[in-house]
Amino acid sequence: MVRTVQLAVEAGATVGSTQDRDAEFAAYMAARQRSLLRTAYLLTGDQHTAEDLVQTAFAKLYLSWDKVQRRELVDGYVRRILVNENNSLWRRAWKRRETSTDTVPDHEAVTDTHDDGMRAALWEFVQSLPRKQRAVVVLRFYEDLSEAEVADILGISVGTVKSQSSRALAALRSRVHTQPLLARDGEEER
Repeated sequence: MVRTVQLAVEAGATVGSTQDRDAEFAAYMAARQRSLLRTAYLLTGDQHTAEDLVQTAFAKLYLSWDKVQRRELVDGYVRRILVNENNSLWRRAWKRRETSTDTVPDHEAVTDTHDDGMRAALWEFVQSLPRKQRAVVVLRFYEDLSEAEVADILGISVGTVKSQSSRALAALRSRVHTQPLLARDGEEER
């Protein structure tokens, strides 16, 4: 059974002043922006697309802010917007016409932590998964959501979350032996 975020519109009722509404939304946005940007990046694999995705999600949330009755469900609602928008990005005609260029942008990425290549290798594997499996892996393991929460966000059954997760993990495990950086020391190939 699929559960949806409960939205309701009260005719003629206002929830405080516009300033209170904007302050409450700004506080939510400030608190959740980094986490949602991380989720969007994990879904898209591109920083700029992730930023656009989060901006679109916040714009859609702002339009519905007065309609959300249960504030504890806002995170699930925003994640659902992220997944839906990510899926619809690839359906747009301009995205199919996008081409890569040979020029490197002037901006260099800054990394504060030591990265021995493990993250990049693992992320390369995750990016190769089908979109549905990738969404399940990102929400289940990167966002640390329960199977029921992932099912609600994606609008699928808990069994589908389990099967997609199982298939994704099996695919990732089968590729680990090709990447020595990810293989554990002393672990024999299964």
